[in-house]
Amino acid sequence: MATAAKKALGLHIGLDRVDAKAYEGWDGPLAACENDARDLAAVARAQGMRPSVLLTKTATRGAVLRGMRAAARALAAGDLFFLTYSGHGGQVRDASGDEPDKKDETWCLFDGQLIDDELYCELAQFKPGVRILVLSDSCHSGTVTRERFDAPAPGWRAKLLPPAIADRVYRAHAAFYDQLQRDVTQRSGGRPADPDAAPAQVAVSARLSAIAAGFPAACILISGCQDNQTALDGEHNGAFTEQLPRVWDHGAFKGNHASFHARIKARMPARQTPNLVTLGSAGAFVAQRPFTV
Repeated sequence: MATAAKKALGLHIGLDRVDAKAYEGWDGPLAACENDARDLAAVARAQGMRPSVLLTKTATRGAVLRGMRAAARALAAGDLFFLTYSGHGGQVRDASGDEPDKKDETWCLFDGQLIDDELYCELAQFKPGVRILVLSDSCHSGTVTRERFDAPAPGWRAKLLPPAIADRVYRAHAAFYDQLQRDVTQRSGGRPADPDAAPAQVAVSARLSAIAAGFPAACILISGCQDNQTALDGEHNGAFTEQLPRVWDHGAFKGNHASFHARIKARMPARQTPNLVTLGSAGAFVAQRPFTV
C-alpha cells in the first residue's frame, strides 16, 4: 500500500515595526525582519513546503495564533511545521508563578506581545509525531527566556523591547497580560506552562535530556543568540538569519540539525552565539537534515 505523502507547512513572521498604540508610543523600527521572513519562506517553498508569511501590520496576535492552530489541526505524525520569527523580544511580569526571574519573555507582534507561556502551550497542541522546527531571531531567543543582555555593537540595532518601555507597556496592559498567563495555566490542567523546565540538553551534545519527553510533538528551537546576548538587526537580514541561507547553500548542505546549528554558530561573532534546544522526543528529528519533508 502506498505511503501517504507528508505535509509541510510554514509560518514566517517578520516585523520591521510595531503599532505604537499597543506599545505606549514606541514603534520599535527595524530594517531587515520582513526580509528575514520572506527569505525563510523562500527556503520553505523550495523544499516543497506551503509557507504563509505575516509581515509587520499583518503579524498580529490573532493572525499568528490562527496560523499555529490551523497547522496543529492539519498536521499529523511525520508531518513538518516550520515556524520562524524575526522581530523584537520583550518581557512582561510573570503572573503565573513559573518564572524564577519574575518575567515572561515575549515575541513583540504588531498589536501586542505573545508570551512564552502561550508559545509553549500552542506548540503542545500539535499531535504526537509532528516535527516542529522553530527559528527565533530576537533577543531573549536562546530558549525564549531570561533577561540579561549585552549592548549592541556600534552600527547595529538590537532586536529588543527596551526594559523601561517593556515595563511601561506591561503596566498599561497588566490585566490583559496577566489574564493571558492565567488562561494558559488553565489550558495546561492547572499547571503553569514552564518553558524553563522544557528545553532539553543542547542538541550538539550526545545526550538529549528527557525533561521534555512528555511533549507530544518533536520540536527543535534554533535561536539567534544566547539568553544573555543581543540579537542584531542588519540592513538586509538579521545577523543570525543572514548566515542561515549561506550555510544551507540552496540545499547543498547535507548534515543534520545539530551540524547545521554548529555551522551557523561558527560563522557568528562571539557576542552573538546561536542556541539549540529541544522539546519532546526530538532525538530522531535532530538527526535529520534540516527542512526535510
